[in-house]
Amino acid sequence: MNQSIDIRPATNQDVNELYILMMQYIVDFYKQPEPNENELKGLITHLLENPSAGLQLIAEENGELLGFSTLYFTFSTLKVKRQAILNDLFVVPHARGKKIGERLFQRNVDYIRENDFSSMTWETAKDNIAAQALYKKLGGNLSEWLFYEIK
Repeated sequence: MNQSIDIRPATNQDVNELYILMMQYIVDFYKQPEPNENELKGLITHLLENPSAGLQLIAEENGELLGFSTLYFTFSTLKVKRQAILNDLFVVPHARGKKIGERLFQRNVDYIRENDFSSMTWETAKDNIAAQALYKKLGGNLSEWLFYEIK
């Protein structure tokens, strides 16, 4: 495992570079419409200013951001505890294969365990086989719950 890669919470100094990473994730990887710059930077800033809402971790090597993850915090009524949703996990294409995704994922797991959350849930695209293999390797299990959405 590459120990020169630092996994750490995002800071105010990371906003512009994290914005660029998130654009790659949203537009290039998931092929979604380009979000408004002020709105996306506002989301990053909101999480920095409101740590009870969530946490963004970044992977950095020699001053370059190589990946990020986003946890959003909610509650589990059934467990009567806080619950985390791993909404994003992304590593730039040229840095894949360095176990950065594993390290980001594990740091999120460590965080929820250290802070006594009931669980961490996440979803991935049905065709994202690489992510599914990673999650299974790291101990993730398919939920007994079905995921629905309405637009």
